[in-house]
Amino acid sequence: MLELGRGALSKMSIQLGDQAQYSFRLNDTLVPVNPLIGKTIRLEYLGAIHCSHCGRKTNKSFSQGYCYPCFKKLPQCDICIMSPEKCHHDFGTCRDPQWGMDFCMTDHVVYLANSSGIKVGITRATQLPTRWLDQGASQALPIMRVATRQQSGMVEDLLRSQVADRTNWRALLKGDAEPIDLIEIREQIFDACAEGLRELQQRYGLQAIQPVADAQVLEIRYPVEAYPTKIVSLDLEKTPVVEGTLRGIKGQYLILDTGVINVRKFTSYQVAASSAA
Repeated sequence: MLELGRGALSKMSIQLGDQAQYSFRLNDTLVPVNPLIGKTIRLEYLGAIHCSHCGRKTNKSFSQGYCYPCFKKLPQCDICIMSPEKCHHDFGTCRDPQWGMDFCMTDHVVYLANSSGIKVGITRATQLPTRWLDQGASQALPIMRVATRQQSGMVEDLLRSQVADRTNWRALLKGDAEPIDLIEIREQIFDACAEGLRELQQRYGLQAIQPVADAQVLEIRYPVEAYPTKIVSLDLEKTPVVEGTLRGIKGQYLILDTGVINVRKFTSYQVAASSAA
């Protein structure tokens, strides 16, 4: 086996193209992964985890890459990241008010995506299309532009009365999702939620919550030669050496003939990546 690199693992870098283009991120090194499809690859956990914020060695990774003290104090690990409608910045209790201004008090997009089926989601406007690629979406459509993360969370909370807000990762890895008419679904959701949307616009202002009427559906293809017939989840904690023939990549998952592994789950793990020559 030829070692490709070693260091702290991060979620894979993804670039949009005819097919999504992936690279491992090991410290500051990028290792292209698409050329490895069809080859045997190996990921070896070297037995150490270093916090992605402070560098402290930790026995367990919290919130994908942080030590426990950082998990408890950093704003990006607060409850409002998973539940934006619970933002408490205006109460003066944000863990880092400037971080909140930079990352939360900025334009966000509410979107529809088709990965394992239709879902609604939110992300910062600057994170498109990366967010969709990370989720393994095969179709995506921005439907609203919202002034803050909290307000986008309120819109999402309203819309998920009509559509799910989660991806079924097992279905995602069993095959390509059936195409869906996202524009038609957008109109159905807007009709069903019209009163709730008007109330939010009256509360925050028309400029704060605006429908995106002219967006086009983005179609995304992933480099997958074959999907597994049975989903076997691989875990570097339980099996420090994960090895197999790479059959494809989708979202943040490597699809091997021996199972699938969520690379993002092992953020900050010290890992050596190798492949057959």
